[in-house]
Formats: sequence, structure tokens, C-alpha cells
Amino acid sequence: MTSGSASSEHPPTVPLTKDPDPSGREARDPGPGPGAPPDEAAGGRDRGSRTRRPWSQRRVPAGLVASVILVAAVAALVDVIAVRAGRPAAAWRRRLADELATRSVDDVWMLTGAAVAAAVGLWLILLALTPGLRRWLPLRCPADRPRLRASLDRDGAAAVLRDAAMRVPGVGAARVRLRRHRVTAHADVRFRDPRQVRDDLTAVLHEERDRLALAHPPRIAVRVRRRDD
Repeated sequence: MTSGSASSEHPPTVPLTKDPDPSGREARDPGPGPGAPPDEAAGGRDRGSRTRRPWSQRRVPAGLVASVILVAAVAALVDVIAVRAGRPAAAWRRRLADELATRSVDDVWMLTGAAVAAAVGLWLILLALTPGLRRWLPLRCPADRPRLRASLDRDGAAAVLRDAAMRVPGVGAARVRLRRHRVTAHADVRFRDPRQVRDDLTAVLHEERDRLALAHPPRIAVRVRRRDD
């Protein structure tokens, strides 16, 4: 999925994916009825079901785990075959068997190895239970297209909100930080009353956030400061 550049005129490109229709027919958007008023038609487009965040394929962790298991399995298999053929066991396997047989459970190296194995196991469990792809924000899917999935790049969405903040009269500079559940906007006020600028900025950011149609709209926090230089 890719995202386009954000500007004050055009929002970033939204990557779209659609699940296949089991019936083999592609759903078409019927659009608003001929007698539907503009406000009602627009409201119908805004309403939709919430979608979940897309899941990452975890190629790098899966590749690392598979490579380690493959190397260990091949090395052990080759040594077992050599022993069955009448050759002595490899030195590394004899050393490993001796260490495991002679060291006590409370040995520092045994505890260190157990801690590392537990940490790696917890890391793999965390990867398996979390979707990842934190830089992509899911959008609401239309009610008439439940299989349609769309995500928005977080940096692009932050740029759109920043451009909207810069259009507020009195704002000389703005910085917007977008997280999953919170939008934090910092603005420098060059003129006007900072309280009025903060109110206008809050209203503009709420309006722009609603236009993005995020599946989980984040809260908005606005902070302004007076800058006369």
C-alpha cells in the first residue's frame, strides 16, 4: 500500500483493498437515489462500519525464527546420521550434553539462557497477538460495501491536520503529532487572542479529523503559545 503526498488542497492517497465476493460478482455503488437531498446523500456516505487495523505479515521475525530452527535441525540431523554411520559425535554436541548434565539449575549461565529463551518466547507471542503496521490508520468502510478496506498513512494524516491548522487566522507555525488515540497540536500565535485562536483551531481540527473518516477517531488536544518575534 502506498500513500500520496499531503497538501492543504488534496488529502493523501488512501490505499484501498477489497475482499473477494464469494458469489463471484463485484459489488457496485448504487449511489444516492434520484430523490435524495444532498445532505442526506452526504450523510449516507459518512456513515459506515468501523474496520480493524490491518495485520502485518511479520516477514522478518518469521524468517529469523525459521532460519534458526532450520540451522539447528540440520546440524543435529547431520550429526545423528554420522553417529548412526559409526562415526563419533560432534564435539559441540558432546560439550553441550556434558554442560547440561553437570551444571546445576541455579547456575548463572543456566539462568541467563532461561531468561533469554523466555524473553524471545514472549516477544514471539506478542508479535502473534498484535496486528502491527502502526503507521497505518484504518478508515470506516461504507455501509453498502462491507468488504471494502482502506487505510491512511499516519504521517499523511498528520500533514493534512497541520495544513488545516495553518489556515486558522493568527497561527504562525503549527506542529501536529498523530497517534492512534490522540492528536496533539502545538501552535504559535502571531496575532489575535490566544484563547480565540485555540477555540478556532480546535474546531478546525475536529472538522478535518471527521473528514478523514477514521475508524477510531482520536482525541484532539490543542496547545497554543504567544510568539511576537
